[in-house]
Amino acid sequence: MKILVCISNVPDTTTKIKFAEGNTSIDTTGIQWVINPWDELSLTRALELKDDTTSGINSVTVIHVGPASAEPTIRKALAIGADDAIRVNAVSPDAWFVAAQIAEVVKKEQYDIIMCGIESSDYNGSVVGGMVAEFLGIPSVSAVSGLKFENGQPVMIREIDGGKEVVTVPVPLVAIVQKGISKEPRIAAMRGIMLARTKPVKLVEPVAIEPLTQIVEFEKPVPRAACKFIDADNPAQLLDLLQNEAKVI
Repeated sequence: MKILVCISNVPDTTTKIKFAEGNTSIDTTGIQWVINPWDELSLTRALELKDDTTSGINSVTVIHVGPASAEPTIRKALAIGADDAIRVNAVSPDAWFVAAQIAEVVKKEQYDIIMCGIESSDYNGSVVGGMVAEFLGIPSVSAVSGLKFENGQPVMIREIDGGKEVVTVPVPLVAIVQKGISKEPRIAAMRGIMLARTKPVKLVEPVAIEPLTQIVEFEKPVPRAACKFIDADNPAQLLDLLQNEAKVI
């Protein structure tokens, strides 16, 4: 069986984001790009399953929809242990476009399990995995925190209100994974870094898909107001502020 892991190229969480072109785009100058954390955990679990000879997984491929500037992030995924990679050569305007491109690749390559992080740390849309499944007409399982194989069938653990749910779904399927799928991301060893230089990255041209959304403007959150300290011996002032200024009581 074959696993396809979808990866996003996102700014490191310590990056200070600046806007460009009249606040309609991100200024990429000086940004440190990384694999989306949820996707990195997804890749780690896929590699763990491949290492388990009883799982039946014999290859792990990563896919990314993006321009050539994302190559270092793709190579990092290869250094971690992915066998090969696919890059759809396009700047993605929205999640609909990304999902459509991934689905077109899957139709031709026939993967058994497609793994997606539950969201990306840049836009936090949480929609790509579900849309990929809809494009392909196959089952999707969300909030997956555990994935294993029993008798050749994938068994997933889902986090639900008040407990956990065990789900078995026939392949092919989309597993939308969240924290808990693996304890921590796999770190690339020197040998993996060297091997990544020669692993194949297949370049795929995008299919024509009309985006459904448009970015009008980016806007930073309003800075928090300064804290007001109330003397412990003056509860009346606190009540007055809560009633008349904060209007929460």
